[in-house]
Amino acid sequence: MPARSRKKTEKPENNKNEIFEALALLEKERGIPVDFMLEKIKKAILTACKNSYDNEDAVIDLNPDTGLFEVRLKMVAVDDVYEPGKEVLLEKARKIDPTVEVGDDVYVTMNTKEFGRIAAQTARNIIRQGIRDGERGQLMQEFQSKNQELVSALVERIDPRTGAATLRIGKAEAVLPRSEQVAGETLEEGRHIRVYVVDVRETDRGPRAIISRTHPDLVKRLFEAEVPEIYDGTVEIKAVSREAGSRTKLAVISHNPDVDAIGACIGARGSRVSAIVEELGGEKIDIVEYNDDPEKFIASALSPADVLSVKIAEDGSRTCRVTVPDNQLSLAIGNKGQNARLAAKLTGWKIDIKPESGFYGEEEADQPAQEAAAAPESENAQA
Repeated sequence: MPARSRKKTEKPENNKNEIFEALALLEKERGIPVDFMLEKIKKAILTACKNSYDNEDAVIDLNPDTGLFEVRLKMVAVDDVYEPGKEVLLEKARKIDPTVEVGDDVYVTMNTKEFGRIAAQTARNIIRQGIRDGERGQLMQEFQSKNQELVSALVERIDPRTGAATLRIGKAEAVLPRSEQVAGETLEEGRHIRVYVVDVRETDRGPRAIISRTHPDLVKRLFEAEVPEIYDGTVEIKAVSREAGSRTKLAVISHNPDVDAIGACIGARGSRVSAIVEELGGEKIDIVEYNDDPEKFIASALSPADVLSVKIAEDGSRTCRVTVPDNQLSLAIGNKGQNARLAAKLTGWKIDIKPESGFYGEEEADQPAQEAAAAPESENAQA
């Protein structure tokens, strides 16, 4: 007699199952969606069916609304069972469907408690992996929403050997290496600090946020948070150069002739810039006006020194010679060449500073000026 295929099944028992309560709690406490975990559980059950019965042709019903949890395995009705996982006695099959004949397919409701020990362990492992995957997905999503942004973090612990700080950012953790901490700054456990999320990467150990306290864009984001005119686009930050813990130069431009870009950043009685300086532990901040004319921009970038002239090299090498009053030479170069170096990073030009006399202090000026080479693009945070 040819085999007939019938999708008759045992009537399901609509009983509330503890698994749905556990999944609801998991979603509430860890933010892992119930639907995501249901898919993982279905996969685990299919694996268990294959391991226990050598049969993964199953229909799985998981309904959190009704509490239905049912596994039906497709079997063939036979007179004698040789493959228990794939065959069922005709007598038992007819209790599901009285019209079944030998060779017909029937879906037998399984007692999940009868799954073998190995199958149950496999199911548990897959469910645990599903939880880990769900948490990683949630963590990646949380980090991605903060990528290249300023965030508040809680210092949870500091490694006494490396000095690296473990920070709590929302529900996630991130490590602030010693190299990304401001020199001279002391972090304390339990203190809240602000960090910049430089990048977010997926690693073998899960999502990882690359965070920094030294990145130039940290200062940029602080100004965006403190100055409404920057936040709404009236004032734009064109470039930032920074030597963390010591000094930062910020180039700004106003898109509204009635708004003074530098004044907006400084605030009434210096209130806005003072708040940022305090956040950075006393780091000095020079705010200069950006100009599309490189000569004017370079002169502005060397503030607080006065500049008499800027001569651009004609060979296209982005090199210039700046002339300053004799008594402004040290101020233009700065301590250990810092002012000239930051100006070079801010503008992207190599700056050779000379005194007005052309002789006084020229030899001393040459070396620091040579050190103030044009900034790498990574240091020049163009908006």
